[in-house]
Amino acid sequence: MKKMLAMLLTGTIVFSMTACGNNSSGGASTPSDSKETSTANKTSTTESTSSPVTLNVTTTYAGEDTNATNYQDAIAAWQKETGNTLNDASGSATETFKARVISDFEMGSEPDVLFYFNGVDSNPFVEAGKVVSIEEIRQTYPDYATNMKDGMMGASPVDGKNYSVPVNGYWEGMFVNKAVCEAANVEIPGPDTTWDEFMDICQTIKDAGYTPIAASFAEIPHYWFEFCIYNYLDPATHNIVPGSVDDKQGTAWVKGISDMKLLYENGFLPENTLSATDGETFQLFVDGKAAFLIDGSWKVGGIEGATDDIDNFTVTYVPGKNDRKTTDIIGGLSSGWYITRKAWEDPEKQKTCVEFISYMTSDEMVSKFASVSATALNNGSQVDESQLSSLAVAGLDFVKGATGMTGAVQDQVTQEARVPVFNGMPDIVTGKTDIAAAVEELLGLVAAGK
Repeated sequence: MKKMLAMLLTGTIVFSMTACGNNSSGGASTPSDSKETSTANKTSTTESTSSPVTLNVTTTYAGEDTNATNYQDAIAAWQKETGNTLNDASGSATETFKARVISDFEMGSEPDVLFYFNGVDSNPFVEAGKVVSIEEIRQTYPDYATNMKDGMMGASPVDGKNYSVPVNGYWEGMFVNKAVCEAANVEIPGPDTTWDEFMDICQTIKDAGYTPIAASFAEIPHYWFEFCIYNYLDPATHNIVPGSVDDKQGTAWVKGISDMKLLYENGFLPENTLSATDGETFQLFVDGKAAFLIDGSWKVGGIEGATDDIDNFTVTYVPGKNDRKTTDIIGGLSSGWYITRKAWEDPEKQKTCVEFISYMTSDEMVSKFASVSATALNNGSQVDESQLSSLAVAGLDFVKGATGMTGAVQDQVTQEARVPVFNGMPDIVTGKTDIAAAVEELLGLVAAGK
């Protein structure tokens, strides 16, 4: 139950904040329509091909992902029910994993079915025609994904078409080790805490002998990058890639990264932040040596599985400044299930791919993976809130109190284009690389279509 419940954290944000969200338009169906689409999807999942088929599948359901166990249970049940076989090559959603997926497509060794990001990260294989649109699939299988709202599926930036069927959404927030804050005699940041007040809190924690912020700037600078530049924008403008380093967006990026540099210079990060892995800094947080950790809603399962004292942990807002309210958060529906062109054109695999994804995106399965987090389901999802951990309850309060939501702007930039800033962060924060120059190089790669 604990694994299933971890994703509850995105909560009521899905419909209350659509004005700020990502592709979250689309009217709800009538009760009778909802029942019909749900039934249609169930029907497609229970049919099976006449002989066993082997599918190659790649997903991000691995490592500390909250749904890794749910995924393994689901594919085991599907294989037993259908007699088909899955060759699973899932991995944690790191930059290395993303590079591997893109390389597989370039080399012609892409999987048959892929659970992957639906933003700019998917552009290379959408542009190459190597994945099949839902529109095309429905020409042969009209009931495919009809239990979903088309306007919430996460259309491709390439042509505005839906290629992936989503499961659950996400939010990003600041997890807190209460014991560290208590030992340092500081209040846990709340919805009214400003960035300047947060800097004072971090200094007090450092003076008490603890690390204020658990973060690997060598491997995962992403979350601090997002919120630091968000502090110079707002929910309506954050998710826009700068046209130049000197425009409003570009200036915000430079100022935000400058704040990241200041975090490093003030000693608010782990001593080995420029070489540590994300796993190492996460352990620092869990072990009570660091106070704060920015991560996504999927991290709840990792925390629940890493401690026997879940009541020692909570989640709160990343303190804001300027036009961004502290309660303005980052979130959305960013991933989904794709069928590759190679599998679609294979007579032995086409129908099985449709059946497998229909199974993985049925109302029942999405509810298990997403609970009350952001989904595109016509009927929404249901959950027993009495079974939540205290961290999950804190997550529900977190999303209920949010005042705005925007998508992560990094999702609008390819993995290759991110290199000058993300991979170069150690040189940036130590002053070896000029911040504006790094941003300008990134934007040059974006302009070149990299």
